[in-house]
Amino acid sequence: MRPSHIALAALVAAVWGVNFVVVELGLAHFPPLLFSALRFLVAALPAVFLVGRPTVAWKWIAGVGLALGVAKFGLLFIGMDRGMPAGLSSLVLQVQAVFTALFAAVALGERPGGAKILGMAVALAGIGVAAADEGASGPVLAFVLVVAAAACWGVSNVLTRKAAPSDPLNFMVWVSTVPVLPLLGLSLLFEGWDRDAAALAALDPVGAGALVYVAWVSTVFGFAAWGFLLRHHPASSVAPFTLLVPVFGMSSAALLLGEPISPLRWCAAALLVGGVALTSLARPRAAAPPLTETEGVRV
Repeated sequence: MRPSHIALAALVAAVWGVNFVVVELGLAHFPPLLFSALRFLVAALPAVFLVGRPTVAWKWIAGVGLALGVAKFGLLFIGMDRGMPAGLSSLVLQVQAVFTALFAAVALGERPGGAKILGMAVALAGIGVAAADEGASGPVLAFVLVVAAAACWGVSNVLTRKAAPSDPLNFMVWVSTVPVLPLLGLSLLFEGWDRDAAALAALDPVGAGALVYVAWVSTVFGFAAWGFLLRHHPASSVAPFTLLVPVFGMSSAALLLGEPISPLRWCAAALLVGGVALTSLARPRAAAPPLTETEGVRV
């Protein structure tokens, strides 16, 4: 990769890592389900007029939209709203690589090799260490919700492989249209009209800035830049940069939010990142469609 492309890949990883801090700020202004719905609304509505008609069947768009947009982001935002720290969320979410490998083995017949099995074991050990650290200092339910979000991300990755979109940005823009109404409905049902209306009425520059960042900087710019890199370089060259996301996530949370990073958390980070590297980069025994940008490490 040329230096400018390496810099772009590192920038995208930084944008996605800092995004966890921005989500934390946004959750101070919006209920979690409403915030997630607004993220997709703001990102998708202008973009659909720029990317053209969908390039894959609607069943795949709907499936990924529900698994990724409604389930994954809904659970993640609720987990963070209930006390899961931004930095730890950026780390724990990376166990999606293990769930992806497990679900791909069942649904796609991708038999994991020895290196991938070892990576899964190491990553799960990291989750165990992170759970022990969070269980001693934070809400366990919030931790479980983020792990469940990672599992839903794994489902969406397998569905994306089945869809095999030729234009990943087009695909993700249309996927982003799916969660808006379900998330708004769930928000009205569980968070209430009064709370949603009060959040919108009290919108200030910080809340608006957080919404613009997660919608346009993290989602639109992130997808576009990542798709550009994948069109010009092999996925095996681009994918490792996603391992920088929890590094940026944990460091920015420590610097901007004052989140402590305990020795146990550092140990969990080393195990998770190392395990995800082995799981993500090891070659499967059965051929699979190329990695798409939805199988990176993002929020």
